[in-house]
Amino acid sequence: MAPNLVGTAALFLTEATSEDDSVSLTAKSVHHHPQTKIAKQPCRSIKPKYRWKVVWRNVFAFVYLHVAGLYGLYLLLFVCSWKTFFWTYLFAFIAGQGITAGAHRLWAHRSYKAKLPLRIILMICQTMAFQNHIYEWVRDHRVHHKFTDTDADPHNAKRGFFFSHIGWLMLRKHQDVMLKGKKVDMSDLAEDPVIQFQKKFYLLLVPIMCFAVPSLVPWYFWNENGWVSWYTASIFRYCLSLNFTWLVNSAAHIWGTKPYDKTIGPAENMGVALAAFGEGWHNYHHVFPWDYKAAELGNYRLNHTTMVIDFFSKIGWAYDLKTTSVEMIEKRAKRTGDGSRTIKNFEGDVTDHHHHHEGIWGWGDMDMKLEDVQDVKVYNRLNEN
Repeated sequence: MAPNLVGTAALFLTEATSEDDSVSLTAKSVHHHPQTKIAKQPCRSIKPKYRWKVVWRNVFAFVYLHVAGLYGLYLLLFVCSWKTFFWTYLFAFIAGQGITAGAHRLWAHRSYKAKLPLRIILMICQTMAFQNHIYEWVRDHRVHHKFTDTDADPHNAKRGFFFSHIGWLMLRKHQDVMLKGKKVDMSDLAEDPVIQFQKKFYLLLVPIMCFAVPSLVPWYFWNENGWVSWYTASIFRYCLSLNFTWLVNSAAHIWGTKPYDKTIGPAENMGVALAAFGEGWHNYHHVFPWDYKAAELGNYRLNHTTMVIDFFSKIGWAYDLKTTSVEMIEKRAKRTGDGSRTIKNFEGDVTDHHHHHEGIWGWGDMDMKLEDVQDVKVYNRLNEN
């Protein structure tokens, strides 16, 4: 996932982008004398040297946020009432669903459809989370899936844990993010009135929904100290939720198993799944980004977002839920997985060769294989053309 705290729509008003960012590759040239024997040198891979153009306003903002967040953690554990403690968790969970069930699984990957009431609810929840408006969040995330772990990926994990976790928000973006990002189709969001409403009024809605409401509720309803309420329910909660989301970009691209495709960076990480409401089953998700469960799990214990979507499906507000057939999963795991998944007996034409091409961002990506499209339609009984 690619939340951007300090994008064009954020309150810090500093987008970490630049038109002239580039990667400079340097290698020493060797001049051969015609009569001199040159000893063979071991081959060394040339690693790109990045020009780190720091956005200092963002750095100072994040330093303050984390220092204040630690203070808020102290107040949460030793000072605030149990009601404020519970409220902080509840608000974080609700706001988190705006990211996981809303911006991520609904709008970025189109893994299911939602009726207007649910789309409005998820838009409000996503605003509570303050990770940029939905249009920008989805744009960055589709680019991330399309060009995973390359210079066109906003939080390229090959540049290290710190960069993929938070550093990418402190630097100007690599030029490839803008250049290749133009290939990603965003027409569906441009036509969504809920998305456009949020985008238009985002700067007005964010301070109210993300900071004022969570801190005012404990103060007004059960007489919590306003200072304590601010630093626990607003600042600490916001700082923690950001870091949990960022773990999907960093830890889930570095540590874990790869039962579905060992040739890519994203991995299955249980710790991240627990922290991010089910978003840590990342190897599966990058292989099957159209699956609304974002995992192969058959229960909700480490995938609370699926539980939320299933609830709204029961009442008819979520529909056309897309998932992946067991047959497709087993074929892919047997062909490209690292062997960590227990594969059932399957008879079929399975090859041992796999060529990793440009990724897909989800349902509707024109690069999705026709056979996969047809399989999903048949398995989920979709009537889409």
